[in-house]
Amino acid sequence: MDQQPHTISHVMFLIFSGTAVLSTIALFTRQSLLVVYIILGAILGPWGLKLISHGNIVKQSGEIGIIFLLFLLGLHLQPQNLFHSLRKMSLITLSSSFIFFITGFVTCYAFGLTYKESLIIGIAGMFSSTIIGLKLLPTTILHHQHTGELVISILLLQDIIAIGSILALQIIGIRSESRDLILIIIAFPILLTVAYLFQRYILAWLLAKFDKIHEYIFILSIGWCLFMAEFSHAFGLSEEIGAFIAGVALASHPIAFYIAESLKPLRDFFLVLFFFSIGASFNFDYFRQVFAPACILAAFSLMLKPMIFNWLLQWSGEVKSVSWEIGVRLGQMSEFSLLVIYMALENHMMSPLTAHMAEAAIIFTFIISCYWTVMQYPTPLAVTDKLRRD
Repeated sequence: MDQQPHTISHVMFLIFSGTAVLSTIALFTRQSLLVVYIILGAILGPWGLKLISHGNIVKQSGEIGIIFLLFLLGLHLQPQNLFHSLRKMSLITLSSSFIFFITGFVTCYAFGLTYKESLIIGIAGMFSSTIIGLKLLPTTILHHQHTGELVISILLLQDIIAIGSILALQIIGIRSESRDLILIIIAFPILLTVAYLFQRYILAWLLAKFDKIHEYIFILSIGWCLFMAEFSHAFGLSEEIGAFIAGVALASHPIAFYIAESLKPLRDFFLVLFFFSIGASFNFDYFRQVFAPACILAAFSLMLKPMIFNWLLQWSGEVKSVSWEIGVRLGQMSEFSLLVIYMALENHMMSPLTAHMAEAAIIFTFIISCYWTVMQYPTPLAVTDKLRRD
């Protein structure tokens, strides 16, 4: 008798029950929960225990998580915060990103990867994890309020660079007719214009009229995000770009902070599925081939990033201890790095073997960076009471 396909409820049961168990272990071992989602995907997915074989369900649900992630990122780009970040950390962020890109590209190319693959990994290496950086950041004492301000400023600017990189990769990956490429290039200013006009003359009025009805605000913001995502897709751009523009359009509104806070649980739900799908897509047949180069690439990132950030921050006038700590906290690669690799593989810009190597390296940096930060600096997950901070 043929095996019946899994229902969505059964898939969700496996994912979130498994996440609950592994998350408990991760908290006892002071590890980031982001790593748990990826490891669980590898365990339960088609290359592991094969308990979940319907990859498209999880994959599509995970993509919604990325849409909400970029929508919330746009919501946090209030003009005053963006101006402050640009004024304080723009030179350091741009300089470090350029150095990480060049060194990643040259190293990969020297080791025999193609020009395109080296370019993609160089781009992926520019970013540090916003999720890990913020989750391990204490804000309860004055020193770490200052440290947190610097970390958040760098991560915010890196996220903006990541958005630009994703858009560029999408345009480069287009293999359609020239008229379609022209349509995509002109779509971005059209989306910005539509978002601005719609927000100013419709959304602002609705938010002002019904701002006390929280359920309506929640539904309206989701509808706005997904509308812009679909509108962007209709122009040939990714849904993620449209969601980001939707968030930016609302960022200056006084209610933007409330919307961002209310949507975080929904974003986290779908992000679990996204990172699970990353782990589920990992083909263990490649593991023996990619393990050594992935370790080298991960070690390269974990050593280079703290040194570069330390040097640049000291050059800008920060004390040595703060500069090195920020470098360690930002030493890993990013969830945006995974997204860049994922997009490159989907657009056939890199081979599956290289993509698996890059994904493994990114995951290694997540794990090692978390342990390094938790064991040495104050975090909410610290081993000792002396280092534990909310």
